[in-house]
Amino acid sequence: MAIVTWIAIYPIITVLLLMLGPILLGSLPIPVVTLVLSVTLVVLMTFIVMPLLTRAFRPWLQRGPASDEDAGG
Repeated sequence: MAIVTWIAIYPIITVLLLMLGPILLGSLPIPVVTLVLSVTLVVLMTFIVMPLLTRAFRPWLQRGPASDEDAGG
């Protein structure tokens, strides 16, 4: 699940910084910029991105440990 979370967070934070960075970084203190970016990221991740990724990666996320039969034994 950590890999799926990173797959989601990295592009979102990159796009947010590209879009909002020049506007926010030039006019607001860093704690306010961090607040705006983190709230936006959490909302996107919770309600949009992670439900989609969880559905897309469901077979991989829910696969149990390998048994002897899976290993060919």
